[in-house]
Amino acid sequence: MASPAPAPASPRDSPPPVCYVAETMKVFLAHAHDDAALAARISRALADSGLDVWDPDHDLLPGDNWAGEVARALEESEAMVVLLTPAAASSPDVKRNIEYALGAKNYSNRLIPVVVGDRKHFPTAQMPWIVRRMPWFELDDSETEPPKVEPIAEAILSHA
Repeated sequence: MASPAPAPASPRDSPPPVCYVAETMKVFLAHAHDDAALAARISRALADSGLDVWDPDHDLLPGDNWAGEVARALEESEAMVVLLTPAAASSPDVKRNIEYALGAKNYSNRLIPVVVGDRKHFPTAQMPWIVRRMPWFELDDSETEPPKVEPIAEAILSHA
């Protein structure tokens, strides 16, 4: 006599679904050293939006190999937010970071220029020509409120 067909498995009998957690996107925050306090506020706000932000003024410790750590962070990051201020326009480090991001595949479509304050007061002629042609975010920085970075985070994550 043939044995009866097994009963269909109930959902309770099946193993739980595998849940994959995506790695948090690592973002390099490029800014002038003079803008460290502003960068710290923006870094916290971007982190609150779900991004892993690397800020040289926050993440470098005394005794670190500054050049080596910055190079490692640039290589490991998948996006760059550049805070454009008058101090950044004259910063050779900010310009080098932008040049690196423009040539690196890991930053493809994820170089995000952010003008802080009134764009009319920003010396655009001092920025690389290609950055001047890119769409910029404008951020009205108020020290009393957290910066409104949601559109910036959305732009980064939309190209993940």
